Amino acid sequence: MYAAALAFARHASLQGPLANSAFALIHAPPGFAKRCRTGVLSKPPLHADVSLPRHGLRNLQAPEKAQRKTALFMREFDHRQLAADLYPAVMEAGRLEMQHFSGGVAVETKADKSPVTVADREAEVILVAALQRLAPETPVVAEEAAAAGYIPPRADRFFLVDALDGTRLFIRGKPEFSVNIALIENGKPVFGLIYIPPTGDLFVTVADGASARAHAPCAEVDVIAFGNLSFAPLKTRHPDPASLTAFNSRTAGSAGASLLAALNVRHATPVGSSLKFCLIAAGEGDIYARLGETSEWDTAAGQAILEAAGGTVTTLDGLPLTYGKAANAYRNPHFVAWGRTPMMVPGSKH
Repeated sequence: MYAAALAFARHASLQGPLANSAFALIHAPPGFAKRCRTGVLSKPPLHADVSLPRHGLRNLQAPEKAQRKTALFMREFDHRQLAADLYPAVMEAGRLEMQHFSGGVAVETKADKSPVTVADREAEVILVAALQRLAPETPVVAEEAAAAGYIPPRADRFFLVDALDGTRLFIRGKPEFSVNIALIENGKPVFGLIYIPPTGDLFVTVADGASARAHAPCAEVDVIAFGNLSFAPLKTRHPDPASLTAFNSRTAGSAGASLLAALNVRHATPVGSSLKFCLIAAGEGDIYARLGETSEWDTAAGQAILEAAGGTVTTLDGLPLTYGKAANAYRNPHFVAWGRTPMMVPGSKH
């Protein structure tokens, strides 16, 4: 089914009303997988029953049982085990993205005017399928599925997925994109995994209050087994008010410049994707201020990793950045990521 999923993702990205989602494959008609494997795909299966259930991504796997026990929804996730279980899919998604990065991809424009490529969609298929195998009881909110209108009902616990964070940079040939997966519980990101395919850097929460990084190249013929990875703990640094370093978004322009000036930031470096959170978590910077549009899947994994390393992420009012804002299409307010505690007065307007 995996091979068929990817074939359909490529096919749907270029064909009519299915162009906005690769996920319809899970409900593709009988025989479609075989047609994908044999290369017989001359016409889009528009006649087929490929509609998705109104309940969204939770139902993309097998039909749910009539009733699930409450205990199943409340089970604890072991951070390291969850990361280990997701690792093969993350490596596969990263390898696929690098293949497209090297070969070039066609670019489409979504309803919100943001770009999307077949790499975004194919990688998302891989990751969502893995999550639904590992935790079928936990809803998944994924960027491209959400853009196509497939959003599960709001839940206190759910996964957020941005399979290719930094699509604009990916299109421009800049190796600053990432795979992001986060687990949200009661509005707080409690687990985060970020993988940078071009460098092979893996950042992940390994326990409650602990995050780490490892080097795991996805381009190798034999990918390093998760158990053989050498993890180094992440820890933020104590900021020096006289010599603060900030990371800026490459696509946000000068937004937040006045805030950084008010904090007497001496060094500001543009960095793409969620790598900004990871660099602060590693003690290589102090601040990331984002006074522009972002969605929850852009920030949740990075926030989990940064906070586990000793950092903080707040709104401009000094409140924690929270998740599950379904009524607001999962959009974030303006926020600041700090290496330690906030260094501005709550309510500051910059």
